[in-house]
Order: sequence, then structure tokens, then C-alpha cells
Amino acid sequence: MRAAEIQRKTAETSIRMKLRLDGSGKSEIHTGIGFFDHMLNLFARHGLFDLEAHVEGDLDVDCHHTVEDTGIVLGQALSKALGDKAGIRRYGLAYVPMDETLARVVVDLSGRPYLAYDAPPLADPISERFPFQLVEEFLRALSVHGGMNLHATILAGRDAHHMAEGVFKALARALDQATILDPRVQGVPSTKGTLINP
Repeated sequence: MRAAEIQRKTAETSIRMKLRLDGSGKSEIHTGIGFFDHMLNLFARHGLFDLEAHVEGDLDVDCHHTVEDTGIVLGQALSKALGDKAGIRRYGLAYVPMDETLARVVVDLSGRPYLAYDAPPLADPISERFPFQLVEEFLRALSVHGGMNLHATILAGRDAHHMAEGVFKALARALDQATILDPRVQGVPSTKGTLINP
């Protein structure tokens, strides 16, 4: 079973997370940030991952630590669940429309973290507790700790809610593609023989 359970505690956040890659899209999310819960729920549903996340963060200070640290732990869980990555497709690509928005996410589970992010820099806050810029912070933490090359682009969009939702849905679908076991793939899909950086 390709699954992982991670616990991480700092002075800013306490996180317990379970991730199952070959799931059905079930989720139980509690971060204290309603919109972020919504994004993680739809991430699980559209990626067909089973995801549990229980997060306690210093929300009296800001939402930044909660969102970033959740990205860190999700990346760690993804990396642990994938193991040596033998048999996976490795690459994933998804376009997702959301009304006026079109989001594209491309991933390579290469073991080499890199985030390329292209979105309107002055998008409105989605809510009092979730400025749009936190989408980038989440993606960066996920990319670094998941060991992936991640390109996320808003090709069209005006509404910040739609843009964030498009990115999370496209991320889910791209990761679903990349993590699928392909019976044609023998061993690790790399001429180097490894997709894990030392």
C-alpha cells in the first residue's frame, strides 16, 4: 500500500497527516482555515487520494505558517508514500477551467525541487484569512519537500477564488497522472536509475 503518516510539531504548528495515493478521494481536513480546508478537500477528490489532515496553527498571528507547514507535511507524505518511485509515470499535466479561469499545472517527480509559478501578482484576497499569495507559499513548500519540479500557471483569470481552485484541481489531476503505476514501466523511470536526491 502506497501510504504515509507524518507528524510534525514546531512552535508555530502541530500537524498530523495521513495520505494514501491509491485511494478514492476521501478526505477529513481540519486546518482552522475554511477556504484552505475546501482546497485540500477538492485536492483529495480530484486526485483520488485519501487524505487526512489535522492542523493546529498560530492563526492568531497569521495563516501563513499553517498553510506553508501543511505544504511541507503533504510533500513529505507524498515522498514517503512514493518510496523509490519504481513503476510510476513520473510526469503529469493538467488543464482545469473554472469559469473565466484556466489553470495549468505540470509536475515531474524528479527528486529535484523547483517551483515555477506564474499568476497575477495583485489578486484580491480570497477571504480575510486567506490572501491569494498563500497559494504560491503552499506550492513552494510542497515542491521542496515532495522533491518535484512543479510548474503552475494561471493562463486566464480574474476571480481569486476561481484561480486558486483551478490551481489546486489541476495540481491534483497532474499528481494523479504522475503517481500512477504503469505496468510498462520497469523499475525507476530515469536513465540515472534513481529519482531520489541524496
